[in-house]
Amino acid sequence: MAQMLALVIVVAVLFIGDVISVRTKAWIPSVFVCAVLFLIGYWTFFPQDIVATAGIPPVVASMMIYLLITNMGTLLSIQQLKEQWKTIVISLAGILGIVVALFGIGALIFDMKTVLVAIPPLVGGIVSALIMSEGASEAGLATLSVFAIVIYAMQGFAGYPLTSIVLNKEGKRLLAKFRKGELKVDPAAVEPPKEEQNKLKLFPKLPEKYNTEYFKFFRLAFVGYLAYLTSVGLAPFVTVSPYVICLLYGIIGASIGFLERHTLQKANGFGIAILVLMLFVFDGLKVATPSMMLEILYPLVVCIVLGVIGMYIFSLIIGKVLGVSKEMAFAVSLTALYGFPADYIITNEVINSLTEDEKEREALTSHMLPPMLVGGFISVTIVSVILAGFFVGFL
Repeated sequence: MAQMLALVIVVAVLFIGDVISVRTKAWIPSVFVCAVLFLIGYWTFFPQDIVATAGIPPVVASMMIYLLITNMGTLLSIQQLKEQWKTIVISLAGILGIVVALFGIGALIFDMKTVLVAIPPLVGGIVSALIMSEGASEAGLATLSVFAIVIYAMQGFAGYPLTSIVLNKEGKRLLAKFRKGELKVDPAAVEPPKEEQNKLKLFPKLPEKYNTEYFKFFRLAFVGYLAYLTSVGLAPFVTVSPYVICLLYGIIGASIGFLERHTLQKANGFGIAILVLMLFVFDGLKVATPSMMLEILYPLVVCIVLGVIGMYIFSLIIGKVLGVSKEMAFAVSLTALYGFPADYIITNEVINSLTEDEKEREALTSHMLPPMLVGGFISVTIVSVILAGFFVGFL
């Protein structure tokens, strides 16, 4: 197959996934559509190396993962996290619920490696799924390598409708309070925060014209390399994934002024990085056979159900302790199953369906959107990558 034909086909698959997700208002996740189309392709006419033929061999994907995770670290705003400390505690409690349910009950049903592979993708997103998929593949566990990707593609089917239901109940409760005059609008939460003027403190006299895309990429790559060296240096004592260290160093790099917030976006590289990463994830499905998919189905359903039950119980308990409604607490925990932008889309859709009054929408947005966004950021962006980096060492 010609390189450009391979590229056209795989990008078309991603586009079809996006279209169906938009048309169904994210009730059918784009990753699920793409996974199904890739499976059908591999079982019919796709060459096994279609992603590599299109120009994305593993070494290119690895480069993009380093850049993306370091960039993730730059998104962390310490101030916003301080204000949403209750949300962070609830999000962590929900994740603990998943871990306890799968280790406590899942480990009695399946072998330990299945449980280890299931948890990070269930708690997080694409990066944690990829870390576990690669780790399982390197350990010779082909079925579990596919399992990590499939659980990432399927978890939204549990997360989307459940979130919509509980947010609907929470919205009605808040709306009733607002109409009685018992709920105030937080203007700071309604208006999008102004982008932090994060000047490069380490380069105070650098003219803006020299802060080029290449300089931004250089700094991201340099931080990623430091993370790699740290991982290698720690190897004799403890195994830590360089991706986890990338996240930590990204946070530090942004805090000390070596990196801007959203560095990859400002370097105009975020879109292509995500494209590469998504294609590399779906490349993992090339080893999946119909019989393997049937083998995966049972642990897939059981792991998702156990995870959601554990999440609900733990978030309910912590929510009660912190004085947060059970609906809001559960909704925050559920963001682990999909993260941004689905948390933003679902919350806004629920708010718009509850009222057409602009003031009421502002009130609901100010109380519902910030915790949903912070919850998704904590679970999907930070904790899942740390868990994946830790668990992959046990495969």
